[in-house]
Amino acid sequence: MRLVIALPFAWLVVFFLLPLVLVLGLSFGTNSPDLAPPVELGLNLASFRLLFTDDLYLAAWLSSLRIAAVSTFGALLLGYPMAYAIARARPQLRPLLLTLVILPFWTSFLIRVYAWMGLLAENGILNQFLRWSGLVRNPGTILGTEWAVHLGIVYAYLPFMVLPLYSSLEKLDWSLLEAASDLGAKPLPAFLTVTLPLSLPGIVAGCLMVFIPAIGEFVIPDLLGGTRTLMIGKVLWDEFFTNSDWPLASAVAICLLILLVGPIVIFQRHQQRSLERT
Repeated sequence: MRLVIALPFAWLVVFFLLPLVLVLGLSFGTNSPDLAPPVELGLNLASFRLLFTDDLYLAAWLSSLRIAAVSTFGALLLGYPMAYAIARARPQLRPLLLTLVILPFWTSFLIRVYAWMGLLAENGILNQFLRWSGLVRNPGTILGTEWAVHLGIVYAYLPFMVLPLYSSLEKLDWSLLEAASDLGAKPLPAFLTVTLPLSLPGIVAGCLMVFIPAIGEFVIPDLLGGTRTLMIGKVLWDEFFTNSDWPLASAVAICLLILLVGPIVIFQRHQQRSLERT
């Protein structure tokens, strides 16, 4: 029994705690290109100081927060109706509809992002359709803009929004809506006063599952946003692989981890308090 319990803890120590300690140690080091690896270990706060004083990194943090928040909100606007429709569908259709939601996961993430490049390019499928239909004569290009990044993030992480929402809505007692209707409530007030509050845990969980990976996203802003889109994931990549500044890249990773752990801790405390009240 002890061995069964020890195996997960050993896994977490080897593949989570040790790499985290290594990155933390590198973040306090000094960049030394002549060494291999190019880090002189020590207790240097210069990398952390630079992150909060240089305008480039401050802009990257703010841009990442804004893009992740807007994309999360867009995923919520699309995901909630989908989850609601699946939850209200016949029980025989729900497995099929859920399969369609997670079907994109069966293909490579990178291939799906490249497919969006083909859709949004200047001579891509979308612009060709707009020219052919006569709706827009010179549509320009969406690829290389922040709009393309939003589309890519919403598409890539939409299932992470739909599944928690469906789990919350599927457990909803629909007789409460019937009772609200019998009491004279119209569909919209009934939704706002009954369905929406009861599905709040699913909304929070879905938003966290989209927001957390979106804020550190690298592939989507690099391929769809190009050089015009500044996000902290791209900055981390450039510092680590282009500039070979491992301490600064490690400091970015540590700050990003702290930024993402905060919402998770708040959500867990909220869930614990909710369970204690019930």
